[in-house]
Amino acid sequence: MPRWKALPEELDPQVREFATQLRRLVDKSGLSIAAVADRTGYSKTSWERYLNGRLLAPKGAIVALAEVTGTNPLHLTTMWELSERAWSRSEMRHDMTMEAIRISQARDALGEFGGDGPGASRPGAGTGPRPAASGGWHGPESPATPPRPSTASPAPPTPPAAPGRGRRRTAIFVTALVGALLVIAGAVLLTDLGGGGDDTAKVAESPPAKPSPTASELPAGVKCAGDDCTGEDPELMGCGGEFAETATTTKVGTAVVEVRYSETCGVAWARITEAAPGDTVEISSTQTDAQPQTGTVNADKDAYTPMLAVPSAAAAEACATLTTGVEGCTTAGG
Repeated sequence: MPRWKALPEELDPQVREFATQLRRLVDKSGLSIAAVADRTGYSKTSWERYLNGRLLAPKGAIVALAEVTGTNPLHLTTMWELSERAWSRSEMRHDMTMEAIRISQARDALGEFGGDGPGASRPGAGTGPRPAASGGWHGPESPATPPRPSTASPAPPTPPAAPGRGRRRTAIFVTALVGALLVIAGAVLLTDLGGGGDDTAKVAESPPAKPSPTASELPAGVKCAGDDCTGEDPELMGCGGEFAETATTTKVGTAVVEVRYSETCGVAWARITEAAPGDTVEISSTQTDAQPQTGTVNADKDAYTPMLAVPSAAAAEACATLTTGVEGCTTAGG
C-alpha cells in the first residue's frame, strides 16, 4: 500500500510542487508522520492535511520541519511564500465562484415570482400617462398645457433686513451658548469635588481594558486575537507553532496533558498525547465565565481543543478524562 495518497486534482501547480517537496523531505528523513508531529509540535492530523494538500502548512510548521530534517530553512520558506500566494489566489477564485453561484440562485428565486413585486421594472415603465401640474393627465407625446397668466396682484417685495440685525442675533446666540456651557461645567466640577461615592471611585481607579490587536498589528499568518479566536483551530488561525508555548504539563494516567498558550493571540488550548481513542481533553479559564472547549482523541492517540481567550497563561487549566475512568487537571498558574 503506497504511503501517500494522491494529491487533489484541483490543487494549484505551485502548491502541488510544494506538497510533493515536503513528502520527499519526510521520506528522506525516515520519520513517520507521528514522529514529525512529535518533533515539530504540530499534531499528526495537521501534518496529514499538509502533506495531502488539504491545507497549506503555516510558516512555523515549515521552519520546524526544516530543523527536524536538516534542510536549509531559507530555501523551504521561499517555496512556502510562493505556495502561500498561489493558495490565496485559489481561495479568491473559489470565493468569487461561490459568490457568482449565490447571485445566480438569488436571480432564479426572484424569477419565480415573475418580477412583479413592488418597485420591479416593467416594459414601458415611466412612459405612461402622468399627472400634470393643473390636475389633468397627459402622456409624453402630449405637450403640457402652457401656463395661463395670473390675474392676482403681485405680492409686495420683502423689505431688506436692517443693517447689523443678523450680527446682533448671532452675538446674542453665542453669548447664551457660552453661558450654558459654563453652567454645565460648574455642575460637573461641583459633583466631582463633592465626592461621587464608592462607585465613582472604583470607576476612576479601574484600568482601561487592553484592546485586542487589529488585523494590521498581528504578525503575518496570524488571523485572529482574543475573543475572535475562541472556538477556532489554533493551527488554522496561525496561533500555533512559533507563536505558542507549553505553559503547564501534567500526567493523567498514561496520557500527557498540556496547556498550550499563545501570547500573540491571547488564547490557550489543551493538548493530550499518548492517549487512547475516546479520551477527552478540555481547556477552561479560572478567571472568566467563558465556555470551556473540548477535544476527543481519535486513532492518532492525540488531540487538541479549539482555542479559548484567556487573560494570561496562568488563567488556563487543562483537564483530561480517560476511558479508564481516570481524571486529572493541570495546575492553573503552575
